[in-house]
Amino acid sequence: MILWSTGFIAARYGLPYAPPLRFLLLRFTLVATLMAIVALATRAPWPPGWRAVGHLAVASWLVNGVYLGGVFVSIADGMPAGTSAMLVGLQPVLTVFLARAWLGERVAARQWLGLVAGLAGVWLVVRHKIAPGSDPLSLAPIVAALVGISVGTLYQKRYVSAFDLRTGAVVQFAACAIVYLPLVAWTQPPPIDWTPSFAFALAWSIVVLSAGAISLLYWLLRHGAAADVAGLFYLVPPVTALMAWWMFDEMLGTTAFAGMALIAVGVALARRASSAPSRAN
Repeated sequence: MILWSTGFIAARYGLPYAPPLRFLLLRFTLVATLMAIVALATRAPWPPGWRAVGHLAVASWLVNGVYLGGVFVSIADGMPAGTSAMLVGLQPVLTVFLARAWLGERVAARQWLGLVAGLAGVWLVVRHKIAPGSDPLSLAPIVAALVGISVGTLYQKRYVSAFDLRTGAVVQFAACAIVYLPLVAWTQPPPIDWTPSFAFALAWSIVVLSAGAISLLYWLLRHGAAADVAGLFYLVPPVTALMAWWMFDEMLGTTAFAGMALIAVGVALARRASSAPSRAN
């Protein structure tokens, strides 16, 4: 999941030059435009009706709109990229338990143990944020991101696992751009500072992340159980922390590293004990 890890780094790299939601609005608009050109040039099939379009839009509002919005706002507010990656790294554990109720995927005893380990790890990472005198509401954007990516991957698996990635991307990123446009107009009037660093971060976000990594996530969801796919993300926090240390000199304390280790253990335990075929949708 090296590609997914670079998403946090790209945000950290580009956010000094643009407000987070304006950055994402531009990203969504350009990705939708790029994928529309690709879809038209290759004569890709479009979704069969408005119901399919609606499901694609809802999944994107969760996976792209809420998740990316929460991560970008958190990093823009000063949360280290490594810390944000660790907190949303609890996603595989949360996904396992949501999948039990929604998709009927069984939860084993060791997965319950994984939940406990994961929550303990999160507490070690964020305990200074919930100490007396701190502002626990500062965690709200990253918590929203965690819920958005967890529910969104399950929604994608349940309702729109079969669609053309080219035209599906057009619908999904256009849907996010439509929602973000009034939000940006209302909350974030400052303009973008078009530096080479921002241009690189934007280009990386469009081509490598939105057109590449997220499309790869959707492809994986078609071919595996939701809990198994989410389990692939257990390396994202340590890889992100290493990249952030190398590029931005972000230092994590011993307690944070202990929390990262517990989250990794929790995710490993939460993965399915067998590789039985997932239920067809």
